[in-house]
Amino acid sequence: MVLASDTDRADGPAARRAASLVRSLDALGEAEQLDAVIRPIQRAVRALPLGRYRDVLHGRQIGHPLHPVLVQIPMGAWLSAAVLDAVPGAGRGARLLVAVGVLSAAPAAWAGWVDWAEQHERQKRTGLVHAASNAIAVGLYARSWVVRGRGRPVLGRLLGLAGLCAVSAGGMLGGHLAYRLAAGANKSEPVPHLLSPGWQTLGRVSDFPVGEAVRHELGEVPLLVVREASGDIHVLADRCSHMSGPLSDGTIADGCVTCPWHGSVFRLSDGWNVRGPATAPQPSFQTRVGDDETVQVRLPGAG
Repeated sequence: MVLASDTDRADGPAARRAASLVRSLDALGEAEQLDAVIRPIQRAVRALPLGRYRDVLHGRQIGHPLHPVLVQIPMGAWLSAAVLDAVPGAGRGARLLVAVGVLSAAPAAWAGWVDWAEQHERQKRTGLVHAASNAIAVGLYARSWVVRGRGRPVLGRLLGLAGLCAVSAGGMLGGHLAYRLAAGANKSEPVPHLLSPGWQTLGRVSDFPVGEAVRHELGEVPLLVVREASGDIHVLADRCSHMSGPLSDGTIADGCVTCPWHGSVFRLSDGWNVRGPATAPQPSFQTRVGDDETVQVRLPGAG
């Protein structure tokens, strides 16, 4: 029989340390004292005259947030600089990579701030600390670049190492945001897995007034149902793919629905996200009306 060591036990020292770390990370999301800083920053980010480039920074064109893509450049540059710092005679290359990381951190930060401004409270609090950690890293690396150019390579390496520690902490917080707090995740992705395949009855045509957004439950899934004057009936998953906002409380205009929470716009005919911050479309249901005036729907790929 194999006996678990104290460090392997569920209540052992290692498990307690891991639980303490997770609790500390979770506590950032409850730090309401950060809200006083968050509000003015959020207003400033939302007021930026970015126009159509705001959707580009959100990543709508690629179907998921752009920020995680952009952060690969500074991270890769700084990690490579750390490797070159261990190679004799590679100081010039290391300094160049430090500069590449500092410069490429700017667009990554812009994309991150634009996403952050449309998140929930817990995500924004954790995200603020994530951004602060990364800002410290950029400052350390910028200083590292300067002192390397002044002929102080040892101090430059030490500053680079400190910057790598800071950006690694920021990366851990970014992972916490993405995977534990679900920032940037497609909130409508589970919908097909919660429904049975095949046609299912919603109700009678008369249950859905023309031009009005109606919320209807299909099993565990809330739906948005809109009947047009032409007789066409559009059915989308009701919870917005961005942050689960109720689309049935949104505005119907020009063949689209606008989420009441963060302003994402979806086309009623097929659920396509025509404007962000949502980066994923809404699940769109096929519809048909039977001879008895009952409305039936089915979601391709359900089950």
